[in-house]
Amino acid sequence: MADATVPQIMLNNGVRIPQLGFGVFQIPPEETRDAVATALEVGYRHIDTAQMYRNEQGVGEAVRASGIPRDEIFVTSKLSNAFHDHDAALASFDRSLETLGFDQLDLFLVHWPLPEVGSYVDTWKAMEEIYASGRARAIGVSNFQPHHLRRLHTETTVVPAVNQVEVHPYLTQDELRAFDAEHEIATEAWSPIAQGLVLDDPVIVQIAKDHDRTPAQVVLRWHVQRGEIIFPKSVTRSRVEENFALFDFELEDADVAAISALDRGQRTGADPDTFNWVPES
Repeated sequence: MADATVPQIMLNNGVRIPQLGFGVFQIPPEETRDAVATALEVGYRHIDTAQMYRNEQGVGEAVRASGIPRDEIFVTSKLSNAFHDHDAALASFDRSLETLGFDQLDLFLVHWPLPEVGSYVDTWKAMEEIYASGRARAIGVSNFQPHHLRRLHTETTVVPAVNQVEVHPYLTQDELRAFDAEHEIATEAWSPIAQGLVLDDPVIVQIAKDHDRTPAQVVLRWHVQRGEIIFPKSVTRSRVEENFALFDFELEDADVAAISALDRGQRTGADPDTFNWVPES
């Protein structure tokens, strides 16, 4: 049997992050506080939000109301696409801290590279200033491809601690994951069950039956055994509990290989090389 405790992954600057977290993407702002409170009650100690989700306030309220010491809950937020300008990024981070009601954020990410905007190197330099100030314990990126990361390596100083990208059995991202690993960048997987798309796959359904688990648990466990950081989202308590119950069973190597073999390069979200949407600030 696997250890029932959520593993901690050490980032490249020595900060530890729980491998399993709770995501609040698409949770309405008015429902976020209760959803995060439920997750914290179940045992989650890692919450992933973003400025563009517009629900940072509910995250902060739930964390403060939980009675759990702040340093025991790892909170991530992400820079809005509207604030890639250097000075705008600095000001936007200050607003996130104010909205969350925190003095410090555990991890702050550049949400998208926005290739047509073309300013992500300057954006990253602002992130380096935020990190140097101590107000973010770690900084990273989201949806960056190897060629984006190579520019950062060449033109900036701090190596991103994480790269949060779409990963699931139909989009295994092995080349990108290998690049991240080579440069000591932890890979975080968003859309870990492909918005439910993979849950009816016969291979996954059979493996779930073999282990007396749900397909979602099997897929999330696959991510864990591949070393990825995940943060499934649900507003249903039973599903939140189900997603947390990943550490008292283990997939066989053949199971992991069979799930990985399902890769078809299929995205459920945008392509980072063509996505340039900027919201109204």
